[in-house]
Amino acid sequence: MTAPPHAAGLAPEPLAYPFWTTEGLGLPDAYRALRDRPPARVRLPYGDDAWLATRYEDVRAVLSDPRFSLAEAVRRDQPRIGPMPRAGGGLIALDAPRHTQLRALLAREFTARRIERLRDRVHRAADGLLDRMTAAGPPSDLVEDLAFPLPMTLICELVGVPEQDRSAVRAWADTVCSGKVTPEVVQRHAEDFFARMHGWIEARRRAPAADLITVLVRAGDDGDLTEDELTGLVNELLVGGFVTTTNQIANFFAVLLLPGEAGTGGPELLAAVRARPELIPRAVEELLRYVPLLNGLTLPRYATEDVELGGVLVRAGEPVVVSQAAANHDPGAFPSPDRIALQRTGTPHISFGHGIHYCLGAHLARLELQVVLERVTTRLPGLRLAAPEEELDWRSKEFFSGLRALPVAW
Repeated sequence: MTAPPHAAGLAPEPLAYPFWTTEGLGLPDAYRALRDRPPARVRLPYGDDAWLATRYEDVRAVLSDPRFSLAEAVRRDQPRIGPMPRAGGGLIALDAPRHTQLRALLAREFTARRIERLRDRVHRAADGLLDRMTAAGPPSDLVEDLAFPLPMTLICELVGVPEQDRSAVRAWADTVCSGKVTPEVVQRHAEDFFARMHGWIEARRRAPAADLITVLVRAGDDGDLTEDELTGLVNELLVGGFVTTTNQIANFFAVLLLPGEAGTGGPELLAAVRARPELIPRAVEELLRYVPLLNGLTLPRYATEDVELGGVLVRAGEPVVVSQAAANHDPGAFPSPDRIALQRTGTPHISFGHGIHYCLGAHLARLELQVVLERVTTRLPGLRLAAPEEELDWRSKEFFSGLRALPVAW
């Protein structure tokens, strides 16, 4: 068997990164150029050079192979798009077995059966927001009036954040997800946010409630997690619990409202979903696959030993980043990947990840997306953009892709 090129010491010159486009939701062409190649070496704006995996099988391998460590990245000069490295705390900074132990404290709260019990609550919350929109009349910003407050309210209720502190949660999430703020700004927001969080935790020690902070406080009091682990998990639940869903709600409706080529969304797809609401669960899964939410890459994983990956040898101590968006558009896994096919079956998308770090809140995100799609198509007939396409404000070179605002009328 021929050794991978890198095994012979021929480390390739890194490609400039990032590959993402400045606007829109299409997969950058640079990823298509890498489809038939082994993992490439890339250089991000900050941190170590890394291997980039884009093919579906290679991405799944990295996400599930314990020899690729997320915890190791906390101790390294991790490749990243912004100046601030990812700090420790939360599940995304841990490997097994500690990751498995802490995840088990919360996993029972996020099972499919338990989350399904929230459907009526999500339905009422969506209708309440739509009531406000219809009472005010068009136009409305679908991001500010629906996509942000719905998942934000629900995760804050589940976690146990007092209503008066929810604006601080949003400010913190905006800070850590932007990729553009200075370390000084991050530090200032962190001091405020974590001071508030400690207040919530102490309040639950004095007066337990039916929320996730109480679950974690009890685990801490029983010696199952440290105080730093407790605050890390609360932080991760809050930021991860609404930011991705907020962006995907807006992204989904951008796909449904913007004119596209045949098979790529647009009013025809919107009409199909409105006419046949039973298609909504399939539509959510296909849109999760189709829309590249993460701007290019996931958090880095470091090889803890030499690992052969897709035809190259990743040396121990070298980082790997993966593009779930590129993997979801791999024609080897998804026939005609750049088309939206509501009847698509077979290979599952990996938008929620794979392996032990599969998204804890995947069932909640699916539920919220399904309810929003059903309620909006039911409540807002004739939904359309209320601004020219060229005036839409797209995120650029941030952690998540999508729109800052989505003006709509109906």
